[in-house]
Amino acid sequence: MTLIKFEPLREFETIHDRIQRYFDDFSSHGFNITDSFSPRIDISEEKSYINVAAEIPGVKKENIKITLQDNILTIEGEKKKESEQKDKNFYRSERVFGSFKRSFTLPSEVDSENVEAKFENGILNVTLKK
Repeated sequence: MTLIKFEPLREFETIHDRIQRYFDDFSSHGFNITDSFSPRIDISEEKSYINVAAEIPGVKKENIKITLQDNILTIEGEKKKESEQKDKNFYRSERVFGSFKRSFTLPSEVDSENVEAKFENGILNVTLKK
């Protein structure tokens, strides 16, 4: 009689590998299901202000627009694709480009005349005083 060691998590690894291969194959044929650019945002509140931090790597400062109207903060911009070179043979292309627009209703009233924004190393920090 042969004993086989029972490894319950091994089956999950196999399923994960199959799903990952499916999506890898899908995207390698020119279909990219995540073909949209949406920056990640953190919103935190302190006693006297609200801070919004957005990760926007690869976007130039002049391509970002920030608006505040009726306590709704909107951050929009565009991550432009570099000039295309037809001589390159890509083995993999995962970077995403395009325009984005994110809007947030702020958790408390802010002073629209007292807003500071700083963009450095791909991170946008917006400080809104209450």
